[in-house]
Amino acid sequence: FMVLAWHSLKLIFHNEPKLRVMGLFGCTHKTVAMGVPLINAIYEDNPNVGLYTLPLLVWHPMQLVIGSAIAPKLAEFVKREEERLGIAVEGDE
Repeated sequence: FMVLAWHSLKLIFHNEPKLRVMGLFGCTHKTVAMGVPLINAIYEDNPNVGLYTLPLLVWHPMQLVIGSAIAPKLAEFVKREEERLGIAVEGDE
């Protein structure tokens, strides 16, 4: 999902690398916030509702680990893209 979000955000925020990175984290971390209430609303009377939420509850910590692992690369990406686009970086003025 993160790869799909990254490429979709490239189309939307082509010349805004910070927004692209922010969107990547925002898109992927909405899964639990939206998914658990949605599953509870759809399957509220089902005794297996806990099992239905299990994949989301496993995926969310994985997203945190993956996000932490790729954060330094994303910071390098933002710096490189800002230099390429000639965007003034805060503190360089």
